[in-house]
Amino acid sequence: MTLETSHIGAWSALPFFADTLPGIEAALAREERQVLPAPGQVFAALELTQPEDVRVVILGQDPYPTPGHAHGLAFSAEADVRPLPRSLGNIYKEMREDLGDAPETADLRFWARQGVLLLNSVLTVPAGAAGGHAKLGWQALTAQILARLSETPHAFLLWGKPAQAAAAKSVTGTDHLRIETAHPSPLSARRGFFGSKPFSRTNDWLRARGQTPINWTRPEAAP
Repeated sequence: MTLETSHIGAWSALPFFADTLPGIEAALAREERQVLPAPGQVFAALELTQPEDVRVVILGQDPYPTPGHAHGLAFSAEADVRPLPRSLGNIYKEMREDLGDAPETADLRFWARQGVLLLNSVLTVPAGAAGGHAKLGWQALTAQILARLSETPHAFLLWGKPAQAAAAKSVTGTDHLRIETAHPSPLSARRGFFGSKPFSRTNDWLRARGQTPINWTRPEAAP
């Protein structure tokens, strides 16, 4: 399987694409199960948010394993997905408590266009088998992206231990905003995700740095 990388811009300079991606593509070519998301969407997060545009990083785990849900951005899904994926439903519940509003659909591409990198640690998954591609080597890309971004101050929303462990290894410097909580999954959201106010805290940090806050709730008003 060959994955589309012609639109990822400056991210293509990361060593991963020459050193590690060929082996992953070979493994995907041997995969007999349906691979999600579609090949042209695997790097959608990188296509939509270039390194120089990233202001906030939200680090997920792997794509939704339900066909029709994953489209290459962590926690996001196509606008017609109903009901909402459960983790995203909890994200919106916290957002309503934090900001008083939340988007009406699962499509978070309007966040990406404002500089929110919605990055999964693993970029593919077999349909119906969450975590099924966790050992293919995708984490090398996550590490390189986080290291590249840690060169300048960013806001990192690290939901769950895997995200926190990845950042602990690759994010250096003390000028970042790091919000570390439980994952928004139904299994853990009540252990610290609910009540953490990540959206208002991120916007307060951006404002303090003289930056425009993120419009988290209204895609029709986004740039």
